[in-house]
Amino acid sequence: MKKTAFLLVTGLWLLLSCSRDPGFLSVPVASPQAAGMDAERLSQVDKVIWDAIEAEDIPGAVLAVVRHGKMVYLKAYGNRQLVPDTLPMTTETVFDMASVSKCVGTTLSIMQLVERGQLRLIDPVDIYIPGFQPWTDPETGRKVRITITDLLTHTSGLPAYGPTEELIERYGSPSPEGLLEYICSCPRNYKPQTGHVYSCLNFITLQHVLENITGMTLAQYAQENVFDPLGLQHTTYMPQGETLALCAPTEVQEDGLPLVGQVHDPLARLLNGGNSGNAGVFSNAEDLAVIAVALLRGGEFGGRRILGPLTVRAMERVPEDVMAFGRTLGWGRAGSWNGDLFNPQTVYGHTGYTGTSMVLDPETDTAIILLANRVHPYDDGAAISMRTRVANIVAGSILK
Repeated sequence: MKKTAFLLVTGLWLLLSCSRDPGFLSVPVASPQAAGMDAERLSQVDKVIWDAIEAEDIPGAVLAVVRHGKMVYLKAYGNRQLVPDTLPMTTETVFDMASVSKCVGTTLSIMQLVERGQLRLIDPVDIYIPGFQPWTDPETGRKVRITITDLLTHTSGLPAYGPTEELIERYGSPSPEGLLEYICSCPRNYKPQTGHVYSCLNFITLQHVLENITGMTLAQYAQENVFDPLGLQHTTYMPQGETLALCAPTEVQEDGLPLVGQVHDPLARLLNGGNSGNAGVFSNAEDLAVIAVALLRGGEFGGRRILGPLTVRAMERVPEDVMAFGRTLGWGRAGSWNGDLFNPQTVYGHTGYTGTSMVLDPETDTAIILLANRVHPYDDGAAISMRTRVANIVAGSILK
């Protein structure tokens, strides 16, 4: 019965895929068994996700598991919306990716500039952003410039976040220029590469580096050089049209309605107007699966290349100067999202505040994309335990 149901779903999925714009790409479907996984073990993820829904940690979720370049599991659970009306979750639902945007939007774009010779990882930020202040030793006055690597690995010394309300009072809303002015001179809390503070300001700075080099907004650049070349159907900043209609809402606002198609992160929405290096990408499981396969295949999918293999390998490893902090270029090496069983020396990925996560493991050629809108209808949900349990089940279902 289970096998028959799987074949029926697969057939419907393939039929729908054939009706899409031929410019769009999707990951081909395979059974878990064909990808060296135990289907019964893998199906145990369902209970974990349903338990999170019943506990009201999340209203719903979408899970995609990719192995050996094939989609072996794609399923929607619960509801995408509870306020003002209840709408069911579907596998096409588009999510506010929150900080996963740092990876799929900002990092992939920055690494393109590196491999095209437009930017070096060792370059000081002030080369590209005049007035960007270095760290100054409070005792000696010695100055140490912050580099691109420092930003990508969160070892720059910049604060974790900015005082949103204070900045709006000072500069208005939106005001990307005002936010950048604040970042250029805000406190540097430690000498670069001697500490680690996960910081949205690092990636907003990278946004401005890219924009000053290319003359394009980050949203424009990522769309034209990352998302569209991979044939992604519903991945974008500031969604419109069909993509907007598919968006899962996030937090209910003062007017009693939730945000839909507007980035939840306050700095990204209120100061940067949706075009932001720290958050702002909207995407769904099928599109993210394409990105995952491309990265696991050395930067190429379906004959379309966004990065070279050496660039992807550089992105997978922790730079020697910040080895103690375990951050790869733009990604995290290990955390609750990858569970207990994947090799912490090979697995990498990222989470998003709204409830999204993406895990890639080159050693087993596996990717896990778990998307939930835990901040709907209110910012009181949870996804950490669910992520860990799902990752453990996926890892435990790998047989060969």
